[in-house]
Amino acid sequence: MSSKYDLITILGPTASGKTQLATHVASKLNGEIISGDSRQVYRNMSLGTGKDLEDYIVENTPIPYHLIDIVDAGYKYNVYEYQKDFFRVYEEITKRENQPILCGGSGLYLESVIRGYRLIAVPDNSELRKWMKDQSEDDLIKMLASYKILHNQTDTSNRKRLERAIEIEEYYSKHNVDETPFPKINNIVFGVRYTRNNERKRITCRLKQRLNNGMVDEVKTLLESGIKAEDLIYYGLEYKYLTLYIQGQISWDEMFNQLNTAIAQFSKRQMTWFRRMERNGIEINWIQGNLPLADKVNIVLNRL
Repeated sequence: MSSKYDLITILGPTASGKTQLATHVASKLNGEIISGDSRQVYRNMSLGTGKDLEDYIVENTPIPYHLIDIVDAGYKYNVYEYQKDFFRVYEEITKRENQPILCGGSGLYLESVIRGYRLIAVPDNSELRKWMKDQSEDDLIKMLASYKILHNQTDTSNRKRLERAIEIEEYYSKHNVDETPFPKINNIVFGVRYTRNNERKRITCRLKQRLNNGMVDEVKTLLESGIKAEDLIYYGLEYKYLTLYIQGQISWDEMFNQLNTAIAQFSKRQMTWFRRMERNGIEINWIQGNLPLADKVNIVLNRL
């Protein structure tokens, strides 16, 4: 079977079963998975980031995957790097005449490639920031207007945004920046979701399972390898609370309850991001998570 779409995207909040759906769809389409997860890029961080690598074996056949385990733990990977890496992998897959399938839950990463905005990692300009602190807001707005036509109020909605917009335009004025848009991708987006109550139950069950599978030992090994505790805490969620537990700052019960609540809150934020994507014009074909896997796969295949 083949698809008329250049890219199939399968997204959803944590513990929604999106990876399993994506790999089973890939098995029907000669597909390869491109991860859209901001933490699964890190090596030796598997249980805490929910890589679920066993899901990439379908009927004893491995499904190729990309952008998982590509940088060392401790490194601060960002959306600019992700966008570059995504388009490189996407082109490689299409050259093989296989079907690229984007799968993940990191809204910023997903949207950066679905919309194809070229992002530029503009560094901080400490001297300019110091100078701007002494300027009035009206003067800063005039300064920004000297760089470009102000089509909307986003850049001037507050002082911090205004200063950052000037910082970016000043950088553009002194550097050759490639603003050529990425190739237009014919993409279809599916989303997997459960009711709030079922989602919470799945999060709790999955957390218990990962703890039983050795997630504490995974974090201990990372700490023993020389990664600083504050660097692990930077990654949030599992790595934050398990590090605090290992350091003796919180008890087991405190760790479990606080982490369980934090993951549920994270899931809620993911859904908020996806709803915002919809409001901004990205159509998401939602699939009820409690359907049998075969039915979910057929829903996707029947839309292609």
